[in-house]
Formats: sequence, structure tokens, C-alpha cells
Amino acid sequence: MWSDRPGAVGSPPQHYGNPLGEQKALVAGDALVDLSDRGIITLVGPDRLTWLDSLTSQSLSGLQPGESAETLLLDPTGRLEHAIRVVDDGETTWLLTDNAPALAAWLSRMVFMLRVTVTDVSDTYYTVGTLGTPPSDAVVTWVDPWEAGPGHTYAASRPDAPWSYREFVVPLSFSWSGPVAGTLALEALRIAAWRPRSTDADERTIPHELDWLRSAVHLTKGCYRGQETVAKVHNLGHPPRRLVLLHLDGTVPAAGSVVSLPEALEGQVGIVTSSALHWDLGPIALAVIKRSVDPTIDLVVTTDDGVIAAAQEVIVPTDAGASANVPRLPRLGAVHR
Repeated sequence: MWSDRPGAVGSPPQHYGNPLGEQKALVAGDALVDLSDRGIITLVGPDRLTWLDSLTSQSLSGLQPGESAETLLLDPTGRLEHAIRVVDDGETTWLLTDNAPALAAWLSRMVFMLRVTVTDVSDTYYTVGTLGTPPSDAVVTWVDPWEAGPGHTYAASRPDAPWSYREFVVPLSFSWSGPVAGTLALEALRIAAWRPRSTDADERTIPHELDWLRSAVHLTKGCYRGQETVAKVHNLGHPPRRLVLLHLDGTVPAAGSVVSLPEALEGQVGIVTSSALHWDLGPIALAVIKRSVDPTIDLVVTTDDGVIAAAQEVIVPTDAGASANVPRLPRLGAVHR
């Protein structure tokens, strides 16, 4: 939408000529980011919230007008299919997602006899992101629950990085004359805040590995697809992989770059899922690695420019259940007498 602005590179713009300066403008709450490559779906009808609640990981049936939430659509084995940002305005539930066509098609097949209408409105509206205050003419505003963390986090600490993030839905006619930032700036701040998105997932990802129980999973709600895996892994406290922040001594690696043990130990242990050059931290990345990797050792990342050293900052610990001090879920199917 904003690719015709001076200095814009890409569509939507990755940057406007000064990615590091654009990060600072975002942190100050001054700039907006064009997110027109993401999708928007609307749900209309009196059954929309209870229906969505029954399908996904978050408790949504009591969502009040103007309230925001995040929920996950999992497959029957608990693997991630879609991450969904949710806000309701009292008449319409707005779903912000990275793959609207696929999600809208699946949801439409699940309506059956319920009073819900699913519409992909990505050709009518788009979203803009900010760490500041959205303009007053936004149709709806989604406030990221990550910072507040209404769920249960496995991380023993939280990053020293601001993340008062929100997205707002605007019509295609929306214009903005104020400061702007590119998607590279937003990605750098997201990574520094340990905030996962669908681009950090693969076909094996379960929510625990990315600490997504923090904002997108309700542990005591009723049944939904994939709940058995969520309960089992949560009770054991041993997700097979874990998310780490890597501080890199060199260039910024591409997503998909191999993460390995040092040469003396050898062996691939994971992959980089997203990376950026941060204005303060320098080159950083999120990576998903094997749970058993010693959190005290440095790793290496293989890039096109060679092998670079990578220091771990633990997000999901090796024994997530023990460090999180979170309640255990009842075994599915257990009979209470």
C-alpha cells in the first residue's frame, strides 16, 4: 500500500532507507508499518464466538466488544496450522492472520448448521502495525496480549525489550502522512521481544516449543482440536524442541540456516526461524533447537558467508514444566467421582 513512498524498498516496504532508525521510531511509538501482505477474515452471526472457541485453543466465548485475544488452530495431533489474532466489535469478529485464504476455506467447511458467516475481506481492508497509539479512524484495534501474558509462560524471565504492539484494521482508502517504518524494523523488535509468529513454525511445531501457551492457549477450557497433545506435553513439561534467542557474532543469517553444536561436539541441533539486525543488540535470531541441548554452551550457525558463533539466551528451558510452576491439566478422559 505504501510502496510508492520515498525510499520504499519492497511491497509492503521492508524499509524506507534507514531500517535501524525506523526501529527507534517504532519504539518511540511514532511510526506505522504497512502489513498489507497479511490477511483479514470476518465472522458474523450470533454463534461466532462460541463456535470459534470450540475449534481453537483460546477461550473466546466471553470475549467482550473491543477486547483482543490470540488463538491457535491446531491439527488433531496438536501441530500448529494457523495463528490467529482476534478482536470483536460486538457484531463482527475480526481474525487477523498470515494465510487468510486457507484459514477462511477451512473455517467455512466447519460452519455446518451454526449461525456464522465467514468472509475473507483482505481485498477490502488491510492492517497496519505500531507500538504507539493507532489513529482514531481505525475500524478495530487488536492489542497484542503477549506483553501481559494472560496464559502460562515457560520462560523464567522476560526480555528487556519494549513490545506494546498493536495492529489496526483500516479500509484500502486509508492514508497516513506521519512517520513510517518497514517490516524489517518490526521484525527486529519482535525477535528481541521473543514474540513468536507463524513464520517461526514448521509442520512439527507445537505451542509449548515457542512459549505460545503464554498468550494463545487456555489450559482449562473445553475440548478443541489438538487439546490432547497440549495437555500431555504440558503435564510432562518436556516439549521436544525449544525456542532460543541467538546473539550472533557476524552477519544476519537467513531463516532456515542450520544451527549446530561447536565443532568439537558436532551435529545439527536446529534451525534459525527468523533473524534481524537490531539497533541495540546487533545481529539476533530466533531459533528452534532440540530440547536436550545444553543451554550454557555456545552454538554455531552456518550461513552463506561461513560459520558464525551464536550465544544462547534461553526462552523455553530444557525442563519447561519444572521451571514454569504452572498447574497440571487433568488427564483427558479421567473420571472424577
